Amino acid sequence: GLMPADACSSLDALPEHLDGCTVDCVPSRQAADEFSFLAPLSYLRKARNSEDGEALLRQVLPRAEELLDVPGFSRDPLLESPQENDGLIEKYPGRLLLMVTQACSGHCRFCFRRHFLDTPIGTGRIMAAFRERMARKGDISELILSGGDPLVLSDRRIEAWLQLAGEYPQLQRIRIHTREPVFSPERITPGRADVISASPLPVIMVVHVNHAAELDAETAEALARLKRAGAMLLTQTVLLRGVNDSADRLADLSERAVECGMVPYYLHQLDRVAGAAHFEVPREKGLEIVEKLRTRLPGYMVPRFVEEVTGEAGKRPVA
Repeated sequence: GLMPADACSSLDALPEHLDGCTVDCVPSRQAADEFSFLAPLSYLRKARNSEDGEALLRQVLPRAEELLDVPGFSRDPLLESPQENDGLIEKYPGRLLLMVTQACSGHCRFCFRRHFLDTPIGTGRIMAAFRERMARKGDISELILSGGDPLVLSDRRIEAWLQLAGEYPQLQRIRIHTREPVFSPERITPGRADVISASPLPVIMVVHVNHAAELDAETAEALARLKRAGAMLLTQTVLLRGVNDSADRLADLSERAVECGMVPYYLHQLDRVAGAAHFEVPREKGLEIVEKLRTRLPGYMVPRFVEEVTGEAGKRPVA
């Protein structure tokens, strides 16, 4: 797991890491009691060094608005509680998602799994459920490692998952959803790159990034390392009020993502999880922004604007 020195988990310790950085909100202790505050030191450094640090801090600082009870927002909007499904989620034909950890390097305040990140389920239980599911039917061609964040696991544990996947001839690729190159780029070591490189199956890395300032030189180097290891790099972004809800910010993000070797993939309408209502951008505004992006950017730089609809076997384009 993470060494304590890698992250700030105390609001009292926060000021020393934000020296000279303006914060427009007073972090809420009550909100931090509901969903613990955790921010990687490397991420706080990005905020401190950026002209738009507020957009980064807004994503990790607990705010009083999180405590409001807003109609339409619920604790488990996608019905994914890991305790009820042994950490396996099967929504899309041919794809199987595993929540291989409940841990992350930092806590995004808009996380749709924020209400059950503190209910870990053992690796043995997930592996057993995975083997049982794979034995039952040979229809899964893509394995998705999610969490939490799979890249907070040790190299040995990541290697075990990759090698286990290689035992199933019907599996054609592995997808890993991660924020680690953004949150804690120092953990994308040469050793970790070697683990990815040795994967028996092709690896697709979907990197969660919401703002161009998150893609600083350190993160760019971590991404280059993953790319050299043979991983295909895609982005996914959540449309967030006060963070990236403008064509300028999203265009900057796409330009920088492509510079860093990634293909802009998904722009998500916010999942309506309790505590995140203040981040929601109206769908109409999102559509207007994406329309502007289409006129400004080459087609391959415009992410697909999608939303999750509970019970549907795929992400639905926002229209």
